[in-house]
Amino acid sequence: MSQSRSTIKFGTDGWRAIIGDGFTLDNLERVARATGEWLLDEYGASASVVIGYDTRFRGRDFAEHTTVVLASMGIRVVCGDEFAPTPAISWATTHFGHCAGIVITASHNPPEYNGFKIKGHFGGSALPEMVANVESRIKDFEPQEYPLFSNLLQNGSAELLPIKQLYTEYLRTVVDLDLIRQSGITIVHDAMYGAGQGILSYLLGSDRVIERRCSVNPGFDGIPPEPIERNLNLLRADIVENGADAAIANDGDADRIGMADEHGNYVDSHRLLALLVDYLHTDKGLTGSVVKTFSTTDMLDKMCAALGISLETTAIGFKYIGDKILKGDVMVGGEESGGMAVKGHIPERDGIFIGLVILEMMARRGKQLSSLVADLHEAYGYHGYFRIDAHTTEAQKETVLVLLKEKGGLKKISGLLVQSLETTDGYKHRMENAWLLIRPSGTEPVLRVYAEAESEELAERMVIDALSQLGIS
Repeated sequence: MSQSRSTIKFGTDGWRAIIGDGFTLDNLERVARATGEWLLDEYGASASVVIGYDTRFRGRDFAEHTTVVLASMGIRVVCGDEFAPTPAISWATTHFGHCAGIVITASHNPPEYNGFKIKGHFGGSALPEMVANVESRIKDFEPQEYPLFSNLLQNGSAELLPIKQLYTEYLRTVVDLDLIRQSGITIVHDAMYGAGQGILSYLLGSDRVIERRCSVNPGFDGIPPEPIERNLNLLRADIVENGADAAIANDGDADRIGMADEHGNYVDSHRLLALLVDYLHTDKGLTGSVVKTFSTTDMLDKMCAALGISLETTAIGFKYIGDKILKGDVMVGGEESGGMAVKGHIPERDGIFIGLVILEMMARRGKQLSSLVADLHEAYGYHGYFRIDAHTTEAQKETVLVLLKEKGGLKKISGLLVQSLETTDGYKHRMENAWLLIRPSGTEPVLRVYAEAESEELAERMVIDALSQLGIS
């Protein structure tokens, strides 16, 4: 979607636009200057920021341009010396005591996009009020000359830091890598050409990690770097042919995760979140609440009730989970799209770290991932999930939303009577042992439709029926 100089808008986690269309040097400068003004007003002359980037087209150039803009405003800038996962920038921000972090990334979006994420001083997604503050400052500007990036390095206004390497070494201190290696677990790591490439093989050993799509390819072979089932079809053959115990896939900036078991069967974020809660509470004795977003599985509700753990549901977007983590005692927080955080780590999604924790669970319990998932189903019932992102027009999207609001949602879906409607974020229709959520994208002409039922087949039928009732093919 084209974004003119006057329509820059942050979504659930940052500003994203098509490179050369909305994502231009001029617009990047506008966003960087607005961020700089916020930092200077909030922190004054001591303002400092960490800047990173992923493997997308011209990521380093955009990071350097952001650096010269902020440094020219008198802000001290530390820039990663190579591409790095978003959680590495978040970790560096809080570990080294900086005021904010900035990541040039479009995360899981298609290759033609790039973006701008802001991280707070606490090492997590900028809170909604922070983002609103920056957004309110985005305006047109008078052209000006900026110094060369190399000159900033020479005069000390900016510095390079091996953030990716430092973060990788930090992971050694928070996961039992020896236990994982001694268990003999072998995995496939699909970095999807993103910023997480090389880290798992470095930590676990190249003899334990089979790498796939672990090279720099800004076109991502034409596949959006999102670790969802339809994008990971090649993993099944990789796992079976190599006799691997599991696969870990990460998105473009490695803050999200998808996994597959030893048979090549996809293990979605709902089940991974439930495994994290079970492992951290039962095996590691951690306490605290669980926070999930509005589109995440009801299995967590059943598990938390059984284990005596409090559960809270937020609007969709990890910034809402991050806010809960900062204000309370949260053991696990996560969302349907593969972003998860756990107590004792940064208050941020981290696909690399979460993958290592699941491997640690497998090693400690001496069970394959399929067996751990089967244990969940036995204890809390089977929860099938299905989602479609329906591309439409802005006009049709608004028409659907007005219809849902005026009629109080749909009344029956795939033969199931709707018993209640929740509107925390979109329109969530609750039926007996099932639910369906219709939610608009904040930045695209897209309606996201999610469903959970007692089987994937029923969940899919529910989504298709809902779209049909709304006149969307």
